[in-house]
Amino acid sequence: MSELITATRPTTASSEAVEQEFSFSKTDFDKVRELIYQRAGISLHAGKQAMVYSRLSRRLRETGHRSFAEYLQWLQSHMGANGDAEWQEFINCLTTNLTSFFREEHHFHALAEDLRARQGQNLRIWCSAASTGEEPYSIAMTVVEALGSNPSARIMASDIDTKVLATAQRGVYDAESRGLSPQRLQRHFLRGKGSNAGFIRVKPELAKLIEFRPFNLMTRDWSLGEPFDLIFCRNVMIYFDAPTQRAVLHQMHRVLRPGGLLYVGHSENFTDSRDLFKLRGKTIYQKV
Repeated sequence: MSELITATRPTTASSEAVEQEFSFSKTDFDKVRELIYQRAGISLHAGKQAMVYSRLSRRLRETGHRSFAEYLQWLQSHMGANGDAEWQEFINCLTTNLTSFFREEHHFHALAEDLRARQGQNLRIWCSAASTGEEPYSIAMTVVEALGSNPSARIMASDIDTKVLATAQRGVYDAESRGLSPQRLQRHFLRGKGSNAGFIRVKPELAKLIEFRPFNLMTRDWSLGEPFDLIFCRNVMIYFDAPTQRAVLHQMHRVLRPGGLLYVGHSENFTDSRDLFKLRGKTIYQKV
């Protein structure tokens, strides 16, 4: 799942009423908080009202609704339609990607060691918050560098936001993207020419290691195939409340092989779930 923007300024409906295009009451905001929690497990705190207005007002324009109350009532009338396109737009609007190649670099040094220790096995890795693709491609590069050009490893990359997932599947980035060394640029990417100058594309041999698919961590059906050896779920569960975190950790524990590893974000701590995971390294947990 993609991360929520954190830098927003609290705004009251009354103080901004003159400037706002649409009426947006506290009741409307509370309903948004309820719905995004139900659909994505995300706990929006009270200071996110300005962000919510800015993001969702686009949907009101697109769908022709004249107020937030009208839009939200219409949205709830589609509550039973799990595949409804507008529910996906609603979720997409309230999430965004904050990512880069080899973000939290210590994880990739640890990953290389973990991979070499498991060499010879058919490995399965899950990147559960793929965003625009920098993280799963960083995992794939580490796999190739640790295990060779034809590794016995496959990566599943998922995200709740279908728009960022489409970007990830394209595998096209700015040539000045942060986190890529000249050596990795040369080894793993193709440089654009002509009208594509200034862009890079992931090489097909790297891209083939990854299967992209939409996935909501709140779904009850975690039918994800064979168990995973390694899971990356970084900077996602900080947006969940404690019961939701616990439920997701239970599911991740279930889909990990014995001794499997869970890589989490630098501000995430699951020492309260010692019955499921034990700390193995810096923000790396091992299945108990």
